[in-house]
Amino acid sequence: MTSTKNIVALAKESAKTLAAAVTAADLIKTLEGTGPFTVFAPTDAAFAAIQKDVDNLLKPENKAKLAKILTYHVVSGKHMAAQLKDGSELTTVEGEKLKVSVSGHKVMIGGAHVTTADVTASNGVVHLIDKVLMPKM
Repeated sequence: MTSTKNIVALAKESAKTLAAAVTAADLIKTLEGTGPFTVFAPTDAAFAAIQKDVDNLLKPENKAKLAKILTYHVVSGKHMAAQLKDGSELTTVEGEKLKVSVSGHKVMIGGAHVTTADVTASNGVVHLIDKVLMPKM
């Protein structure tokens, strides 16, 4: 079932740190857009594991760096977990590629485990992951 809520509204419910970061990076309008988008959303626990870095990234002077990190978690198009193939690569909105690993029913993206897959939104799909992915800086 597809939610009538967009990706940002879903993040505000289940990934509050991500929602705060999206706000700080001025990406709300983008992620509320038509899409479709696939978002590999770090859980609050994933952000808490790097809390010191998160606190620093949320400062206004780090807005561009934060936006780069967040767009590294977003892929154009709607990619459901069953469509992700082992060894394939997805190009992020940030421009780099994320490698997909599939073993049995376990899906990993860029070294992070997908903990909850296929949370559908009105403008795409969200997969919760257990790690914050970092692009090359």
